Amino acid sequence: MSQYQSRKKALILLEDGTVFHGKSIGIEGQAFGELCFNTGMTGYQEIFTDPSYFGQLMVTTNAHIGNYGVLNDESESDAIQIAGLICKNFNTGFSRIAADSSLFDFFKEQNLVAISDVDTRALVSYIRDNGAMNAVISSDTNNLDALKKKLADVPSMKGLALAQKVTTTSPYFIGNPDASIKIAALDLGIKKNILRNLASRDTYIKVFPLETDFETMHAWNPDGYFLSNGPGDPEPLHSAQAVAAEIIAKGLPLFGICLGHQIIALSQGISTYKMLNGHRGINHPVLNIETSKGEITSQNHGFAINREETEAHKQVVITHKHLNDNTVAGIRIEGKPCFSVQYHPEASPGPHDSSYLFDQFITQINNHKKQAS
Repeated sequence: MSQYQSRKKALILLEDGTVFHGKSIGIEGQAFGELCFNTGMTGYQEIFTDPSYFGQLMVTTNAHIGNYGVLNDESESDAIQIAGLICKNFNTGFSRIAADSSLFDFFKEQNLVAISDVDTRALVSYIRDNGAMNAVISSDTNNLDALKKKLADVPSMKGLALAQKVTTTSPYFIGNPDASIKIAALDLGIKKNILRNLASRDTYIKVFPLETDFETMHAWNPDGYFLSNGPGDPEPLHSAQAVAAEIIAKGLPLFGICLGHQIIALSQGISTYKMLNGHRGINHPVLNIETSKGEITSQNHGFAINREETEAHKQVVITHKHLNDNTVAGIRIEGKPCFSVQYHPEASPGPHDSSYLFDQFITQINNHKKQAS
């Protein structure tokens, strides 16, 4: 009997009682979290290490995962952030000469439970119709009653504050200390490639923990402020909302991405809501309303800001919209050097259509410095 045939059976139990079957990749155990899917054809390592995915079970729609291994420099954080992986075909070998290790060894090192040989098309179709929901993957038991009891104790993503689980515990610096621009970044679960994009534009960044207040950030005397991406529901993150409100009230340059975008909206009295499935992939079409140009974007979010409230707000202008469902993909504050987007201009993985937003932020900072001098 081959190793493929001898692998242990595994299952996925959804909170509504639906069961899907697969096989263990060889790392036994159970993993709980919200089930979500990503449609990207590449970039699995960046996805698995993205802090925005903390607490989620990832279903990959690409049929092959692990085929090009793992390269250490391509991780978006210092650890795997997903709760577990569900895929069709898991490759224990890899073809890329430059790779540092196999994906299996990467998972084994961090004890990440993953199951393969799942009918991912059927699973994704099911949650597309019924919405993202909590689930458990198990390769060490098929006792459904016991798994159901454990799954019932897993909290819903709605109302769940997760940013504090992934934020830095102490401030740190990125970039050249002699750079012309200083940026204070609030870490809600920041991706490394965001910091790389900022640092490459002659900036020096100080990254602050989530609960840092405005006074502490302002004491560093930055030229601009940044609110990062991150996991969970933005509504409970009151301290970050207070920081955003104060930065905007003082007319200081501010840029927000993903969760940071939602925090900026909440700071202006615009509510957020949990989407049926969210947007997760690297081919999402967005229209820049102010330039009439289209962008293919990388996205990863399960919450969005309320369109009606945004349209009714006297100071907030919608700058970008998602062309698949017309959700708000970007805003700016009228008369203030503040803007944000619901997608990822740093990509990693994904297209670079939106990298101009980092240049826009730098221009905004330089204009503010000129006006202040």
